[in-house]
Amino acid sequence: MSANRYRFRSLWRLSVPVDDVFQVVTDPGSYPLWWPDIHGVGRIDDDTAEVVCKSVLPYALVFRLHRAEQDQRAGRLLVGMTGDLEGFCRSIVVQRAASVTLEITQDVVVNKRLLRRLAPVARPVFRANHAAMMWRGQRGLRRFLSS
Repeated sequence: MSANRYRFRSLWRLSVPVDDVFQVVTDPGSYPLWWPDIHGVGRIDDDTAEVVCKSVLPYALVFRLHRAEQDQRAGRLLVGMTGDLEGFCRSIVVQRAASVTLEITQDVVVNKRLLRRLAPVARPVFRANHAAMMWRGQRGLRRFLSS
């Protein structure tokens, strides 16, 4: 696998209705309201948004999300990603006995020049940065949906 390709999988457990989770996850415009690492979202068209995110490390990533699939009954969302990150993000929302599980799978290649150069030595730090961002996203979504 290339030093600039990353695969991530996150499981978020939430104690709110499955439809509420799906509605928020499929609305990138709401992300800055609950996800502290999302610093801006600009709507390009009905299926495309440009996102600016910055976690712990001193750089921002700018990329576009383009909706490829959205099926509320199946709880599936698939978005393509272009820009500083290229690839896809798949979200699956599943009702469990006592909670809702949101599974987020990302498969991306980093295009940002600085990160590509640093990847051979900084890859573990980049992965930790992503984990911190996802942890704060889960915490923020829990708070947002419980208010």
